Amino acid sequence: MAQYILALDQGTTSSRSILFDRDAKIVSTAQEEFRQILPTPGNVEHDPNDIWTSQLNTVKGAIGKVDLAQIAAIGITNQRETTVVWDKRTGEPIHHAIVWQSRVSSYICDRLRSEGLEDTIRQKTGLVLDAYFSATKLMHLLETVDGAREAAEQGHLLFGTIDCYLVWKLTGGKRHVTDFSNASRTMMLNYETLDWDDELLAAYHIPRGMLPEIVDCSGKFAETDPAVIGHAIPIAGMAGDQQAASFGQTCFDQGMVKNTYGTGAFALMNIGDKPVLSTNNLLTTVGWKIGDQVSYALEGSIFIAGAVVQWLRDGLGIIESSCEVEPLAETVSDNGGAYFVPAFVGLGAPYWDPNARGTIIGISRGTTAGHIARAALEAMAFQTRDLIEAMQRDSGVPLQVLQVDGGASVNNALMQFQTDLLGTTVRRPKISETTALGAAFLAGLAVGFWESQDELRKLWNLDREFTPQGDRESIDRMYTKWLEAVKRSQNWEGGAS
Repeated sequence: MAQYILALDQGTTSSRSILFDRDAKIVSTAQEEFRQILPTPGNVEHDPNDIWTSQLNTVKGAIGKVDLAQIAAIGITNQRETTVVWDKRTGEPIHHAIVWQSRVSSYICDRLRSEGLEDTIRQKTGLVLDAYFSATKLMHLLETVDGAREAAEQGHLLFGTIDCYLVWKLTGGKRHVTDFSNASRTMMLNYETLDWDDELLAAYHIPRGMLPEIVDCSGKFAETDPAVIGHAIPIAGMAGDQQAASFGQTCFDQGMVKNTYGTGAFALMNIGDKPVLSTNNLLTTVGWKIGDQVSYALEGSIFIAGAVVQWLRDGLGIIESSCEVEPLAETVSDNGGAYFVPAFVGLGAPYWDPNARGTIIGISRGTTAGHIARAALEAMAFQTRDLIEAMQRDSGVPLQVLQVDGGASVNNALMQFQTDLLGTTVRRPKISETTALGAAFLAGLAVGFWESQDELRKLWNLDREFTPQGDRESIDRMYTKWLEAVKRSQNWEGGAS
């Protein structure tokens, strides 16, 4: 009998592979960082070959000496919206991948807006018209890479988000598929028909033949080529990283909310089986589809969360490793009046301002590196409150509990500040790798490794619960200052010179 599920977690800055057992405990893990390519300000790219090589290396590292026949299935989760186009004749990408953070296609958004498509896109996809999503990234590649348009129209090119690209590589080019959660982030999926929208594809000038088949998030839809990893293993689970994290947090019921603190930060609220358009600048997205069951979510997307710590390390140089940020922040008792809006690539929900830029305000001669580090961490919590308040306005339901995960969720001081800021309970699971766990859960359900969602609920274990302790009045004053700082950062690129 198979003993393990292998989860592939392909993130924005690193690739991971994690082997889970039947108790949803981590048996082994491997991780590898890869290059971040920054050609121009606001433009972020990855080399798809770097992504594949790093992911394959971690698969081999996590498997170790395990008998491959003991792996029941593979689940995949991935950085979403990041766009790859490759030639199906050679398997080679025609360009670097355009990363979700990249603003390189903002000019296309402006053009679509001038053509009056903004409301149509919102009504059909549940998304706002923004360079964040895959469609305009794909349009940019078709318009700027020599010969791409002609090759696409001749049926030679394939489009995929990272999940799709990994399945293509894992199957030796036999399967070109994506799942409903990733498809819902492309700005090409009609969230009601759950199919690619021909009207939008025509408006975007994107040939439908480039697009992958859409499959359920849980189901045996592919099998690895033995030549790739040494054995034919079912690929049976797939979801974008934030939907996978929500599944891993067992947010199966309407009204449940999770927030993942990764490179960006993403809050999702399960809104049940009927999509509802946000009136507060949130996104309506497919959570997951399993058979006839579709779960939709309201999502708030923060573009820069944990990535601000990388900037403190690599850009500012005030820390040598990411783990130093918490002790540095604890060298001061408060932020000293400094507020850090990390709008390096614009602001996501609920502002959607591509022209905002990073701002550190309130600096005095007494400001230290500790104050900057503390302000950077606090920015993650402030941005999360922005999202949660928008969700509460949309749903009309006050937040009772926030489930948290992701790298920064292990920072106890940050989580305490988050619960104080929200005035509600924050719960962190023992397994912080809930993104990979969600992918494993989806794959395991498909092959009978786990029998039901009820069984999965029992596998979720609490690590720590945080409850509000701070002074409400002073906390709210800080939040008001944060909102003022956000205003100062907005429309910087579009403002007067």
